[in-house]
Amino acid sequence: MAKRLIPTLNRVLVEKLVPPSQTAAGILLPEKSSKLNSGKVIAVGPGGRDAAGNHIPVAVKEGDEVLLPEYHLYRDEDILGTLHH
Repeated sequence: MAKRLIPTLNRVLVEKLVPPSQTAAGILLPEKSSKLNSGKVIAVGPGGRDAAGNHIPVAVKEGDEVLLPEYHLYRDEDILGTLHH
């Protein structure tokens, strides 16, 4: 389903890549050695506009492998709710 999504403006849909936990020969890899936070770009929006109305294209394209930040930054209106335990 997510592959049919077309992001708006300068947004990018990224699928996180899960690193292998063992080699092809069956050797188990420690968690720290394979903790590179990366993903594959699934879909890209058309880009944004600057103050003058000029088109600003997105810097990545579908199929690119990208390095993701450790933390995610959201706008207040992007958060759906709070969880209480």
